[in-house]
Amino acid sequence: MKLFRFGAFEQEKPAVELPDGTQIDVSAFGEDYNEKFFGTDGVNRLRTWLETNAESAPRIEKGFRYGSCIARPSKIVCIGMNYAKHAYESGATELPKEPIIFFKATSALCGPFDQVIIPRNSEKTDWEVELAVIIGKKASYVDEANALDYVAGYAVHNDYSERAFQLERGGQWVKGKSNDTFAPLGPYFVPASEIKNANNLDLWLSLNGTKIQDSNTSDMIFQIPFLVSYLSQFMSLLPGDMITTGTPAGVGLGMKPQVYLKAGDVVELGIEGLGVQKQEAIAWKA
Repeated sequence: MKLFRFGAFEQEKPAVELPDGTQIDVSAFGEDYNEKFFGTDGVNRLRTWLETNAESAPRIEKGFRYGSCIARPSKIVCIGMNYAKHAYESGATELPKEPIIFFKATSALCGPFDQVIIPRNSEKTDWEVELAVIIGKKASYVDEANALDYVAGYAVHNDYSERAFQLERGGQWVKGKSNDTFAPLGPYFVPASEIKNANNLDLWLSLNGTKIQDSNTSDMIFQIPFLVSYLSQFMSLLPGDMITTGTPAGVGLGMKPQVYLKAGDVVELGIEGLGVQKQEAIAWKA
């Protein structure tokens, strides 16, 4: 099964796509996909609930809005320069010896087909297809060998970045990562049990119909078990928290000449087994 959320922004309802493609409203289950849900084995409890309630749950008609596939988490933890070619295209002279960590404001979270807003005074809004890891239970000082036990599942994330805000305004990456609409997530949350190997998934991104990012998560410098373990040495990862694992080469920053989003551009992206996203860029308006 695939979990998703639908409806108006910040009024989303929980839903499930069944293996046969049927999409159902599971509001009667009584829980959103949030910290409490993930921290109380919500995925398995929902699976059990569906055994007796799927047939009576309302079917969802086409034309709905997909929201972020999880409710707003306590934190979005990001890994920078986690693909070698991207590190070099970004100007690095050597690969990171430890993960580069930064945060993205949770208020940036939005749906996978929402418009992306180019921020006020922005000239360097960029794209980054990334695999998002959703934590399933509190992780603190976790061993790498057991790290995947703390992963609830995965989703597609576009880590939009305003490069001037990120790199030219005092060196604080969070400023270039956190504008509204800069974290489309989904369309689906896919439970870890349904992904054979998250460290071997194709991922891609196209701009106006031209594919410019095309890679596989096996190319990550630091892979998922290491990242979960590593982060847990510095902070408690809470249920529903999101780790976004870095992007492959092909971002606008690395092009010669550099290319950035302008109003009317269309970005499409996807990850094997997790679905696809599509965003149209629009200019900020007061």
